[in-house]
Amino acid sequence: MVKTGNQIVGVWPLAGFDKILHYRVPEHLAGKIPAGALVKVPVGHRFTLAVVYRVDVKADVPESRLKSIVEAIYPMPVLTPDMVNLINWMVSYYGCKRESIIEAMIPSAVRLGKSALMEKTLSVAKKLKKEELAQLEKRAPAQYKVYQFLLQERNPLKKGVVIGQLKTSAAVIKSLVEKGIIAEEAERAERVAYDDEFSKGEHVSSQAITLNEEQRSAVESVNKSLDEAAFVVHLLQGVTGSGKTEVYLNALQKALDMGGSVIFLVPEVALTPQTVGRLRSKLLEQGTNKVVVWHSLLSDGERLDGWLALARGEARVVVGARSAIFAPLQNVKLIIVDEEHEPAYKQDEQPRYHGRDVAVYRAMLNKAVCLLGSATPSLESHLNVTNGKYLVNHLTKRVDDRKLPLIHVVDMRREIMKRRGLLTISDFLAEKIRERHEKREQIILFINRRGYSKSMICQECGYVAECRHCSVAMTYHRTDDCLHCHMCGAEKKAPYHCPECKSDAIRRRGIGTQKVEEVVQQIVPSARIVRMDADAMRKKNLFREILGDFRTGKIDILVGTQMLAKGLDFPNVTLVGLVDADISLHTPDFRANERTFQLMVQVAGRSGRGDLSGEVVVQTFTPHAMPIQFGRQADVVGFSEEEMSIRREFRYPPYRHLVQHLIRGPNPDKVSFLAEQWAKKVTAAIAEQSLDVELRGPVPCAIEKIKDSYRFQIWYFTNQVTRLVALLSELQKDFIWSDDVTHVLDVDPSNVG
Repeated sequence: MVKTGNQIVGVWPLAGFDKILHYRVPEHLAGKIPAGALVKVPVGHRFTLAVVYRVDVKADVPESRLKSIVEAIYPMPVLTPDMVNLINWMVSYYGCKRESIIEAMIPSAVRLGKSALMEKTLSVAKKLKKEELAQLEKRAPAQYKVYQFLLQERNPLKKGVVIGQLKTSAAVIKSLVEKGIIAEEAERAERVAYDDEFSKGEHVSSQAITLNEEQRSAVESVNKSLDEAAFVVHLLQGVTGSGKTEVYLNALQKALDMGGSVIFLVPEVALTPQTVGRLRSKLLEQGTNKVVVWHSLLSDGERLDGWLALARGEARVVVGARSAIFAPLQNVKLIIVDEEHEPAYKQDEQPRYHGRDVAVYRAMLNKAVCLLGSATPSLESHLNVTNGKYLVNHLTKRVDDRKLPLIHVVDMRREIMKRRGLLTISDFLAEKIRERHEKREQIILFINRRGYSKSMICQECGYVAECRHCSVAMTYHRTDDCLHCHMCGAEKKAPYHCPECKSDAIRRRGIGTQKVEEVVQQIVPSARIVRMDADAMRKKNLFREILGDFRTGKIDILVGTQMLAKGLDFPNVTLVGLVDADISLHTPDFRANERTFQLMVQVAGRSGRGDLSGEVVVQTFTPHAMPIQFGRQADVVGFSEEEMSIRREFRYPPYRHLVQHLIRGPNPDKVSFLAEQWAKKVTAAIAEQSLDVELRGPVPCAIEKIKDSYRFQIWYFTNQVTRLVALLSELQKDFIWSDDVTHVLDVDPSNVG
């Protein structure tokens, strides 16, 4: 036991530098500052927040020279012990700043020390006798009215509700409280995300479902690992519609029954309502735990209350996007990563972590089970299964033996020759749309490009309308008749004449969601069509409203981008159209084949999930491309073997890790020069330390300029990531970067353009 006044703690200050500082714990806080606590400390002439890294440490300066902690922001730790260890690993593996990780783990409302919203409630404290009641009615009719109202309700009511319904005043309430007739108490008002007017439609009946043999085998395998209380990663590889969610729910219930907590990750916010609805339906019927929702689109109040519920142990299940992996749960027994192959799990700004990989590491720290699920597993997970690092369970057929949808591949080259011009929807897909609409069946059309047309080009001189801040063509949006840059957000009015040669032969090229929406409305004028993309989903909860309307049949056709490609389950959808399968295929990325195959299979999986058979129409200019051919058969094994042989030949991931070093600045010559000098320094250091690292570059990025910054990149291929990151960190200490040149490491990048 540490003597009062002598306790010293080491903290990580959130002050813009990565260093552990030491402070004395004042007498009134002795023994009340655990590791992971959020405290306020003096740094120089200001106060800042800090996270306690370790308690009862020995400082390298005399205790008398140490400053004291000012206050503890919360009574409980804001970081659990496993999260403190997770921070150390993320710093060493991803090479990111410790402060950026802490800020990602702790919501801003928590870092600001905000407390829970308190709400006042009213209840009857003293039952009045007849004569007292008569006297109150005669002398203070407004007070009498409040008293009678509370007496009839019998339960405590919110003060605001009473004032609003009775149209009374706070003074009337105050008089009754002072007389001791009613009691006023403050209760915590919890703002529960997804507990609103949309939630009823999102709840799914949790009737007992009889698992098929493959599902039972998967559940038994995961439950066995839970019983053994050892770290294990399971890959649940199941075709779309095979009932992976039921396996998740059974494993989740097992973990809760063991007294543990569960993190459930989904790749897209759009998938969260459906998942939350299923979980709450199942858990609430059994009278067990509430479910906390966690993602970036929540209000600060919702995030704060959700965080408090988890930190206090009031909730043991969290569902959300990648940041939910940092939820402050104790005793984590199970981490589920649905659609583990999705690039959405990779953060594209600091800290640049991969949610799936962090989930695996956090499960290891907790000796927990990590359950990864996908119909089209990433090649990284495929290799881990092959090498025996992961266990695998297969679900090879859809529930109730429903058939996989029939996939048609339309060669758009022939369509153009037949129609003598570029077209959006082929005759074949148009006929299928009419056919399914006449039967009152629902349709999803997918194109992974928002806007109306991808560019504007002059047919006379070849001018292309490019963003002056980025080296990309601007996208035409018909909704406002403007050109938009999807990189920096710049916009300008679309020209009617070529700015270069003044010709009126300037035309729109390519298609996006707005164009598809317009064309389909012409094909089926009576259809109710709604577009779902980043442009249309700016209003909070709009995507929930749209999915609710689609679920209840108020919408016939959904047109959208990648948020429609995975996870959504609508039994009445019988036709899915992949309007342009080549968008992801012809990108300058070694993962282009993998992304195209996954996208095709996942999009196809939205069709025929109910009692009606489904169809999929894939429009492509390269019908014989390898991922298209494997995708039409949903042949995961065949594609994986073929693609892995290519990756093995070039020693691309997953056979080696890739670390991308992005260097950018306003002057391309300066950026290029510094990148060259840095590459020479690193090459020499790699040779000196005999590291197994292959360096490529520097070269300009595929998109050379974004937001007026010219971008160059260096690639490091290695299986010694931690050693490489440590070396690069050490080399940076005496390398002079220009003030206007920034650089960032991205370990295991999702996109390399």
